[in-house]
Amino acid sequence: MKLRLKLLMNALAVFTAIGMLGGASVASAAEGKLSGNDLFLKDDAKCTKCHDEGDGPKVLHLGKTKHGTVADGRTPTCTSCHGESTKHMGGGSNNRPKPDVTFSKKGGSSAEAQSASCINCHKKDTNRSHWAGSTHESRDISCANCHQLHAPKDPVLSKVTQSEVCFACHQEQRAQINRPSRHPILEGKVSCSDCHNTHGSVGPKLMKRDSVVETCYQCHAEKRGPFVHNHEPVSEDCSNCHNPHGTVVESMLKVRTPFLCHQCHTPHGGFIPQIKGAQVPANTPSTPNGLGKGGTNVTQGRACMNCHTEVHGSNNPSATNPTPQFMLR
Repeated sequence: MKLRLKLLMNALAVFTAIGMLGGASVASAAEGKLSGNDLFLKDDAKCTKCHDEGDGPKVLHLGKTKHGTVADGRTPTCTSCHGESTKHMGGGSNNRPKPDVTFSKKGGSSAEAQSASCINCHKKDTNRSHWAGSTHESRDISCANCHQLHAPKDPVLSKVTQSEVCFACHQEQRAQINRPSRHPILEGKVSCSDCHNTHGSVGPKLMKRDSVVETCYQCHAEKRGPFVHNHEPVSEDCSNCHNPHGTVVESMLKVRTPFLCHQCHTPHGGFIPQIKGAQVPANTPSTPNGLGKGGTNVTQGRACMNCHTEVHGSNNPSATNPTPQFMLR
């Protein structure tokens, strides 16, 4: 019993000493009186003797991020991102020049210089191989515009908070995502990066895959087919009918049926509603409001999908008239 108590007291003394040393090192860092020892990054003593967790850049917070992982041999140093900054370290306390590279939306280095510091390490990453010439790069958007490198949790890396970072610029999509029919982005189940590669892509609209349909098929594999009868708009581009960011029509359709279908297909019933962009056959009767005699027998309480349930494609054989029948179940 006495031996256990003695060991416990010794352990407590050791932990107390370690805590005092740790507190002393942090305190000395805050006062700018470091003895020249690195805190967590290689050769960081020349920076941490002036910058601490209470300073503007919050240098010591970097130790809680992947860029501050000492066990990883790829971990950068302060100068890896900010440059040698000789003038900054040798300047006076009042008129100290800025580091060679500063990461700030206003008053920082150019977007090209900021992103170059990141690409130097991340250029081998296939997700960033198309950054040069991408939409964001060509519009002077730097990595620091979206990422917070010194923050313990970068908002853009979390599905719950990533959309807010994107919506800061993409205001139209912010409005669309609040519509009743949408992907569960606000709930954190789907993120913008599930469909888009913001660092550049060979596909349209920064799609992760080579096309819109291939990107959608990542989740909606049942729509891929192959089918005996394929619906051409589906094979071409899902956004012909759907707005993935949100609509007021069920299933994220751009327009409710049958009006959506009438934009391509000649309607049944001897009339066609006047829809902007609709392909109206010649000599088709229509009233100014799009509803004429007998119009209610098509639009009221009915839709094309009452019969054509498999609009993405069907295996139903139809030799006599495949065009109107191929999507029937």
